[in-house]
Amino acid sequence: ELGIEHIVSGIDHLLFLFALLLPAVLRRVDNTWHSVERLPAALIDITKVVTAFTLAHSLTLALAVFGVVQLPSMLVESAIAISIIVAALNNVWPMFSEQRWTLAFAFGLMHGFGFSGALTDLGLAREQLASALVGFNLGVELAQLAFIALVVPTMFALRRRVPYVRTVLAPGSALIALMGTVWLFERSLDIRLLPL
Repeated sequence: ELGIEHIVSGIDHLLFLFALLLPAVLRRVDNTWHSVERLPAALIDITKVVTAFTLAHSLTLALAVFGVVQLPSMLVESAIAISIIVAALNNVWPMFSEQRWTLAFAFGLMHGFGFSGALTDLGLAREQLASALVGFNLGVELAQLAFIALVVPTMFALRRRVPYVRTVLAPGSALIALMGTVWLFERSLDIRLLPL
C-alpha cells in the first residue's frame, strides 16, 4: 500500500514516467518521428524502458534502505528534477531515441534513493526491512503498471488521429520540462513556489 501511495501521490515520479512513455507510440527514422504500426511494438519499447527503470531504482532503493549508500536529500531531489527535465527534452531533441532504456536506467538509480525515504521513515527493525522492501517495490510496480495501462492505449489511439508530435509529444514534453525546472529551482534552493 505504501508503494502504491508513494507513486500516486508522487507527481514528480508520474511526470518522469509520462515523459518516458510519450514517445513509445512512435519510432524515429531519419531524424523524423513516425507512428508505430501495431501496439505490440509500442509495448516492447515500454517494457524495455520500464524494466530498466525498475531494475535501477530497485538496486539503489535496497542500497539506501539497508544503509549501504546514503545521499543528501537535497541532492537526490534535485537530481530527480533534472531527470524529469532531461527525459522530457529528449522527446523534443532526441539524444537517446533508440536506447531510451539507458536513460531510464541511469535516472532510475537516482529515483531509488528518492523512494528510500518512504521506507526509512517507518523506522522498521533490520529484520523487517527485506519484506518491507519487497512489498514496497511491488506496490511501486503495480502503481506504475496501472498508470501505463491507463495512458498507453490513449496515446496509441491518438498517434494517428491528431498530429501527435505537434499536439501531444512536443507540448506535453515542454510542460513536463517546465515543471521539472520549477522543481529543480525549488529543491536546489530549498524554497516552495508551487503546492505540488
